[in-house]
Amino acid sequence: MSRTHASDIERPFRSGLIPVLAAVSLALGGYLLAPAGQAQERMRLNKAIEAIENGEPAIANRHWRFIDMEHAPFSGERLQRILAGMYDDRDDSGRMRLTPFVRVPQDGDEDFKWAVKQVLDLGAFGVFLPHVDTGEEAVRFVRAMRYPPMRGAAEPEPRGERGWGPGRAARLWGVADTAEYHARADVWPLNPDGELFAVAMIESQEAVDNIRDILAAPVSAIIVVPGDMSIDLGLGPAPGPENHPEVDEAFATVLAACQAQDRVICGCGDAASRLQQRIDEGWQFILPLGG
Repeated sequence: MSRTHASDIERPFRSGLIPVLAAVSLALGGYLLAPAGQAQERMRLNKAIEAIENGEPAIANRHWRFIDMEHAPFSGERLQRILAGMYDDRDDSGRMRLTPFVRVPQDGDEDFKWAVKQVLDLGAFGVFLPHVDTGEEAVRFVRAMRYPPMRGAAEPEPRGERGWGPGRAARLWGVADTAEYHARADVWPLNPDGELFAVAMIESQEAVDNIRDILAAPVSAIIVVPGDMSIDLGLGPAPGPENHPEVDEAFATVLAACQAQDRVICGCGDAASRLQQRIDEGWQFILPLGG
């Protein structure tokens, strides 16, 4: 018998890989099978969104996987190989064990639309955009992640600009066809049924100063991180496992503004040793750093 290569994501399922019921469920467009006479419940594909909707923090390496293409090579072939490996690592429901989120290399004031389109078309469920410093940049980010709205759409604005070509993504998601992908590939929670997660990275004093404007844009989450924030504040790298006090002050300012509203998710990246502290503080979307 010939061996099937992990890079071949043209097939929707591997023989023996996914339990039969889960494969049938995904083939029906992500609906869980229900007894006759009962309504079918649509299965949430994005595990980060699922955790947040269940009142839990969405944590990297528990619910989602962070794939860096900012400080690692920006290569579609590399990303496709990573996603192919994740395609083979599924749970009993037939979903990928970890939901893939990709950080693109472009900053918020650069031309990032093409890169967002590339990583979404390859199958990413979420995108991290570095150095989002203004509300206008955050709105441009949402536009890049959305398709132009259907006629009569409940939330047509900000109007999407993403081009059409999701064949690979639809196969990796395990949905019935590209029409089903189109229906689900929208930014959550702007579209409550959307599966895409738009993460604006807060990495500068300018972004902290503009945090309320950024939160007014319909991104899924903001995430404040210590490394670039420390550099931007003129403090150099962190002195050790702890952050500079000024960096923690920036975290507190962002968290207060984020918790003053109830739509955009409050996210942070910080040392893994402070994971429980950040959960207790109320952060809902967390990237543990440093192992």
